[in-house]
Amino acid sequence: MVVPPAGCQALFGAAWGPMQQFAAMLASRGDLLGVIGPGEVDRLWERHLVNSAAVVGFLPATGSVIDLGSGAGFPGVVVAAMRPDLEVELVEPMERRVSWLESVVGELGLENTVVTRARAEELSGMREADAVAVRALAPMRGLAPLVGGLLATGGTMAALKGRRVAAEVAVAQKALVKAGLRRVSVNEVQMLSGGESTWVVTAVKR
Repeated sequence: MVVPPAGCQALFGAAWGPMQQFAAMLASRGDLLGVIGPGEVDRLWERHLVNSAAVVGFLPATGSVIDLGSGAGFPGVVVAAMRPDLEVELVEPMERRVSWLESVVGELGLENTVVTRARAEELSGMREADAVAVRALAPMRGLAPLVGGLLATGGTMAALKGRRVAAEVAVAQKALVKAGLRRVSVNEVQMLSGGESTWVVTAVKR
């Protein structure tokens, strides 16, 4: 079992148990099932679980959250475990990843979570979520219309991005405006003392 970095138990709080179980599932089956790469097991905690937790502080106090392109469950499974007060929908188009997500939701007992097999384009205009959380799905220019089509008025986007995020947001300005996304903010977040920074781009649907 991969040892989590110092501070993880305090970070995840009441979700510590489910996060340990999720990490164990990923380490034992994730590579075999093709939901994570073979080189990812040794850095599961900081690169994936801790990184996913960075969006939690930017989500609304109540309501519904869509994890768009959930994949292995980042950040949606982490959000669902840390925020049982939110209704979380994991949206993923690939059948094998959907099967994986359904097994994770069942084994972790995430009663606030549903899994939907669909592409974002198929759900556009059919959802009015209070927030959309997304990680490693597409550049911001392509991501903006996907997110805009799923958010309710006043809803929040929380997108996990890398260190080149400022340039990515700059070239996406027209796409963000066209998608109705305003009040765009780039937030640098460090979840663990001495750990790597990540960036969360937030915006509000007009």
